[in-house]
This record gives sequence, structure tokens and C-alpha cells, in this order.
Amino acid sequence: MKQETEEQQDFVKDITKMSDDFDRWYTDVVRKAELADWSGVRGMMVVRPYGWAMWEAITRAFDDMIKESGHENWAFPLLIPRSYLMKEAEHVEGFAPEVAWVTRAGGDMEELEEPLAVRPTSETIIGALIKRYIQSHRDLPKLTNQWNSVVRWEMRSRLFLRSREFWWQEGHTFHASGQEAMDETQLILDYYRSIAEDWLAVPVLSGKKSPAETFPGAVYTLTVEGLMRDGLALQMGTSHYFGQNFARAYDISFSNTENERELCHSTSWGISTRLVGALVMAHGDDSGLLVPPKVAPIQVVVVPIFRDAESRSKVEGFIDGWARQLKAAGIRHRIDWRDERPGDKYAHWELKGVPLRLNVGARDVDAGQVELVDRLSRERRPLPVTGIADRLQTELTAYQSKLFARAQEFQRQNTFELSTLDEVVAHFRERAGFVWATWCGDAECEAKIKAAAGGVTIRTLDPDEKATGKCLVCGKPAKYRVSLAKAY
Repeated sequence: MKQETEEQQDFVKDITKMSDDFDRWYTDVVRKAELADWSGVRGMMVVRPYGWAMWEAITRAFDDMIKESGHENWAFPLLIPRSYLMKEAEHVEGFAPEVAWVTRAGGDMEELEEPLAVRPTSETIIGALIKRYIQSHRDLPKLTNQWNSVVRWEMRSRLFLRSREFWWQEGHTFHASGQEAMDETQLILDYYRSIAEDWLAVPVLSGKKSPAETFPGAVYTLTVEGLMRDGLALQMGTSHYFGQNFARAYDISFSNTENERELCHSTSWGISTRLVGALVMAHGDDSGLLVPPKVAPIQVVVVPIFRDAESRSKVEGFIDGWARQLKAAGIRHRIDWRDERPGDKYAHWELKGVPLRLNVGARDVDAGQVELVDRLSRERRPLPVTGIADRLQTELTAYQSKLFARAQEFQRQNTFELSTLDEVVAHFRERAGFVWATWCGDAECEAKIKAAAGGVTIRTLDPDEKATGKCLVCGKPAKYRVSLAKAY
């Protein structure tokens, strides 16, 4: 994957073609469409209003889901004492290379008695604090979530996909039984699948991670994986079942119904601003973004077309006659009165991926209609303004479905079934995509796949179809049907 220093990424004038350099295309689109930019602090980005509005739409949708199922938002500290972080050995080992530390503070730069980690994730601080609020089985389940940013000292940065600071939600829940915690892990995975497919229009594979890909300290990890238009997989959300591992490390216990002390069973789960990057890479084209209507900051843009003051007045009066209907219907819209040529406006809104464009000229006024252009097909057709809000709602619903179907077809055409390691190596030498294969479950065989196929990893264990036949590496009886891919 080609990399440039942030200093080399100057202002984008033209978008690189996707087929020429996908990585550069991605960065060009993110920056020129005004989703995000580099901040001047190495490895850290600034999310601009258009990109943040997409993240806000995702947060509102997910926040509604978890509140409906009884979760509550909390706010835990940003800084974590080193002693807290060290209590769960496997967890800290997994994060140690990425942790940023505060060791001095104040005007005199006085050295702290104990180094403080800038949170890479919050399991350790929450584990140390939540036990104050759990005494009895009546206090369970404790369903917490927080919206925040975290810092992980990544050495190679990409806007939205991998930056030293990113925004996310992290849920942490505590339960009286293992089954209840496992049910919670699956519930959240179902929510994440809904966010990906129903809101972002990105079809995903979902299932359990292999042990090598499991979150540090977890018993198992569930994941949703999308396929981007370069054929690489992107992990879009994960949900972890910890068993009693964290409860044991932090002594999070409760009195059960027999009045005996018992350790809690816990989970954690998260999605991040990486989903905005997923939206770009799953749907975009050489002209820029294609944004699903459900998360589009602007769903409909109106472009008035006029030659002089008289025709402007005519067009403006016509638009005023029905624009209020759009607002009343909750359709997020913009009327573009900028002093630019219509063609320049068309290109601007195509870059930003606005689903529907309404062109309105004097002839349209006379005919009592607008010219509708959708970003996906670019087809132009007349749309009567009578009942225009209802008509546009129908168009937006259809657009969301068509965008998902397009991504689903791309996934179908780039999903393969192979039997041997030689076939997998040959496949990934020439192309990408998802490959289904069978695996014995042995870690040594998994490592051989990654080494031989140039970084290919197991993305999911198939939850629906049992394995038949032999392991693609060693030829022993297979235990799992697995999806393989190169991934971000």
C-alpha cells in the first residue's frame, strides 16, 4: 500500500482515478469532499462538518438502538493509571506498542508519581471503577456505553481508517451469567450489522474471529466485515465476550441469589469513525462520493438555473412554493444559489455524493416540474412538483435500496470458494475479494496462510454452514468454514 507523508499531501486539485491508485483516490475524495484533513499534529486528523454530520447520523441511529435495549451513556476518565492497565496481562500486551503516556504535568513539568496512559480503550479504567456500583445481583446487568475519542500511537496513518486519535463508542456490560453476556455480545453484533447494511448500505459478513484475530483478553470476538471496492476487507465493528477474565483481574463481583460472592461476566464492543471511511470505499467512484440517503447530510440539492434577474425571480418564486414541503417532511436539502455555472455546481454536488439533484429552470417552472437526477444512475427525468415531498421520500428509499443492491452484487462477484492453499496463494497473487475455504482450527495452519498468501487473514468463521472436507493447509479434517481476505 503506497504511503505519503502528511506534508506531501497538499491541496487536492483533481481526484486520482480509482483504477490508477485506489489509495490516492481515497485520500483525494476524503479531502476534496471536505470530510476530513490532516491536522498538523502528526497522525491526527480534523473531521470537517460534512464528515462529522455523517458520523452524527450513525451515532444517532446506534444510540437509539442501545437505549431501546436498556443501555446508558456514561463518561469515564481519559487518563488511566499504569497500575490499572497492567492488571490484565494479555490485554496490556496487545495494546502496549500503541499506548501514549503522560509522565509530566504543570508549569514546572513535574514528573508524575505514576505514569498515566491516554486511553487506547477503557476496559481497565471501567473495570476498576464499575465495581463500586455492583454489589448485588439486583445491580445487574450493568449496561454502559460512552462516546469519546481514544489515542493509539499508530505509525502509519490514513484518514478515518487509521489515525492516532479517532472517535467511537465503546460499550462495556456486566452480567450475572455467561449466557446473558454471550447473548449481549450477539445482540450488539446484530445492531452493528444493521448499521452497516440498513444505514450505510454496505453488505457484510458476520461471525466469530479466529483465536489469532481475537481482541486481547477476550474469550472470543464477533465481527462484521465489509468488502471495499478495491477488494480489501474492512473490519467495521467488533463485539467481545470476556467471560470472567476482566472481572477476575479487577475483582468485579456480586452477591448472587444464594448470597454468595460471584464474579461478573463482561463484554465490550465498539464502532468508530472508520465507518465514514467504509462508506467512501464501498460506494465511491471517480467523481467522488455516493452517500446513502439515511446518513447523507444533504439528501436533495436544488440547483436553480437562470440567465437574468427576471428569470431568477421566476425560478425563485417557484422553488419557494414547494421547498417548505421538503422541510416539513424532514428531507435534508440545500438550495444552491452560489454564483457559479450550473455545470460546476453539478460536479460539486456529485463529488459530495448528494443522492438526488433537482435542476430548476424557467421551462421547468412553466411545466410545473423539476428535472430529477440521481447520483447513482445520473439519469435525468421530469418530476412533477405536486406532492413533491412524498415523491422524493419514495425516490430516497429506492436509492438506498439500489445502492445496497449495487454493493451486494459487487460482493457476490468478488466472493470465491477455493480448496487448497496453492489455489488461495494463486488467487491473491492476481486479485482480491473474499475467499471461502475450510480450516482445521490449528494456529500453525492459520499462520501459514498469512505467510504464504501475502498477509491474507481469516476474517470470519462461518456461523451458518458447517465445514466439510479437509483443511486447505494440512489436509486434516476441517472444523471450520472460514472467509479469507486481505484487509485494512
